Amino acid sequence: MPKVMTAAGSSIAAEAAGTVADLGGNAVDAALAACIVSMCTEPGIIAPAAGAFITVWEPGEDPVTIDGYCEMPGRADPDRIGTGRTEVFMTYGGGMHTNIGYSSVATPGAFAGFDLASKQYGAIPWAEIFGPAVHHTRAGFPVPGVTARYLEHSHEAIFGWHPESYPVVHHPDGTVRAQGEILAIPDLAASLELIAKGGAEVFYTGEIGTAIADELHEHGGILSRTDMAAYQAVVREPIRLHLQHWDVATNPAPAIGGAAMAGLLLLMGDEGLEGWTTDEITRLVAAQRAIFTYRGAHLESADEDLSTAIATLLDSARLGDVGRLLESGSTTHVSSVDSEGRACSVTASAGYGSGVMVPGTGIWLNNSLGELELHPKGFHGLEPGTRLMSNMAPTIARNDEGEVLAIGSAGADRITTAVGESLMNHLWLGMDLVESVAHPRVHAEVFDGEPTVAYELSLPVEVDGPVRHFPERSMYFGGVQAAAWSPAEGLIGTADPRRSGDTATGGKL
Repeated sequence: MPKVMTAAGSSIAAEAAGTVADLGGNAVDAALAACIVSMCTEPGIIAPAAGAFITVWEPGEDPVTIDGYCEMPGRADPDRIGTGRTEVFMTYGGGMHTNIGYSSVATPGAFAGFDLASKQYGAIPWAEIFGPAVHHTRAGFPVPGVTARYLEHSHEAIFGWHPESYPVVHHPDGTVRAQGEILAIPDLAASLELIAKGGAEVFYTGEIGTAIADELHEHGGILSRTDMAAYQAVVREPIRLHLQHWDVATNPAPAIGGAAMAGLLLLMGDEGLEGWTTDEITRLVAAQRAIFTYRGAHLESADEDLSTAIATLLDSARLGDVGRLLESGSTTHVSSVDSEGRACSVTASAGYGSGVMVPGTGIWLNNSLGELELHPKGFHGLEPGTRLMSNMAPTIARNDEGEVLAIGSAGADRITTAVGESLMNHLWLGMDLVESVAHPRVHAEVFDGEPTVAYELSLPVEVDGPVRHFPERSMYFGGVQAAAWSPAEGLIGTADPRRSGDTATGGKL
């Protein structure tokens, strides 16, 4: 039985990983258990009907990424495609618009991806990874701080209109649930037990899948039983890059987050950083702006072949060709490694939430069709069966000394900079894992229509144009979870202090 280290988005998710490891689970089992707990106990941040990417690297083998991300539905009701758009505004992140409601729900893929990962790489039965999630949703769990902060912005716009959602996140007097309050969702516990017993197919073609599809069809949504039955997880070859004595694997197309993060690392050059000086931060901001400009013009374009555009990005970044590049929701993450040298990095997203909870199931649905920034062809602009675009970048790295590192982040387009800068700190600057993740971050963005640089704490940022200074660490800059194992130091893990995450160990040598 291997010893396992897991970093997750909450204490109870990390504890779930430890529990599963004690049952004989490896890094993959632990990561899946932790992610399922997060999906079920962090309302608003993530939801059970999510999409996910799972990067796995077995010792002595090539890495793989299992694509369990959301898919464009509409096979059975093509006449409904493009209808039912409900746009809302939230103050979250300085203010943003998103589409919610029944027509914003994409075909969820997380459970199909987890099922495939469990069958190919897990060490314990599928049913056992669900035990912690069943327990917490039935007995009750404390509302995490990150959820409470998000609900402050979203409880009316997203969770205030649906009759099943409203009483779960609100008190009878209309006030939103606060951090630390105990919340139980017994219908969700019952649904998880069905999935644990009957396998992922229960979620897609069994009574749960039928309930999801029928609820949406009744209220004008486009997700159907046909879409649920057609969904399949896909094994993909990750993007690979070599940086000094590190081999890095990250999320490939059709996701764009891994390509953007890889491009950022390559553009900074193989020599890496000298430190977080004013000059180096200026160089980093220039690299970020180049990557994000290219991403907006090409990776998010409705007219370009994504694989070709990613190849051009990586080639240009390797050459340090900034000029060529400039010409051109909410998530949760779990990282897990074990003492056998196995690593698993899982990122899951349900967008900002549709607000829909399927009656009798306790299952909240995603609004992955409603994320404006990820749909360059517009609302419902994809063909049914097309995988959606994603910023997620679950990443694994190995070095010549035998260290293996699993890392990833929540945080929409800040995933690229959060993961990239954490890797720079550890791979290039020699910071230990805890310091690498906690270190202040900088993020080049467009805010209120202006190119802006957001940064934390006392980083020496001196750039032309507007800046947004965050005097404390902020969840706006992502939520990195990292876990590592090396023959010399054993297991190490860290959860981002910007969120309410934690680490846990389990199993025994």
